[in-house]
Amino acid sequence: MPRLLDHLPRRLFLVVMLAGSALITAASLAYFDPDTLPPFVIEKLPVRFEALWLASLKLHVAAAALAFPLCLVLMTRWLQRSAAFHRWLGRVSGVLVLFALVPSGVVLAFDAKGGRSVTAGFLLSGAIVAGSMLHGVLSARRRDFVAHRRAMQHVLAQMSVAVTSRALILGFNAAGIDPDLSYVIALWGPVLASAAVVELVSRRSPRSLPARVHPVERIRREVSSLALLLRARAVVRSVARPGR
Repeated sequence: MPRLLDHLPRRLFLVVMLAGSALITAASLAYFDPDTLPPFVIEKLPVRFEALWLASLKLHVAAAALAFPLCLVLMTRWLQRSAAFHRWLGRVSGVLVLFALVPSGVVLAFDAKGGRSVTAGFLLSGAIVAGSMLHGVLSARRRDFVAHRRAMQHVLAQMSVAVTSRALILGFNAAGIDPDLSYVIALWGPVLASAAVVELVSRRSPRSLPARVHPVERIRREVSSLALLLRARAVVRSVARPGR
């Protein structure tokens, strides 16, 4: 029972984020209808570089619809036990994030509602996602799985801002808070809080122990230690025997 309760917050987070991702994706399908202009697009137009903005919007929505659920599934225990499957899905999500989600998000950030402060918040979140993803990939390649996990938690935490920010905006609107102010708070709050929570959890987690040594490396070390021990015993015996 205690073990189940320990994993409950993590599992609840994954379920809520999956549900939020599905709702956002369902609400974003209108962006791909060539005969319809969604209210969000009508509100934004006209923008500078309209063709680039519209293409970036569709690319960002499509990439998020795929990358966010993939990153959530990659954090589950059962998939982490399948190293090969986990590795290939991780590569797919990495490509989506680095070459589609983040670049398109940067383009959209400069025309974000709320002005420069919101633009800065989106750019900061995108920088955390891109930097953490690169760090996570490099950590996995050198088999530093603790650093890899921590980096990917940062990626997932920043992607979850899409859900938590929308929830906060709905709550602020219901409370009658000024829309411009609520938009700034609803962005910056989750961005900073998500980064802080990952750092706090990673420091307290028992997984923050040194990374597990690869089996081949462990065998090499054990063989080296055994050889050193045998060499030391031989030296001691030679010294202990007189006349040698």
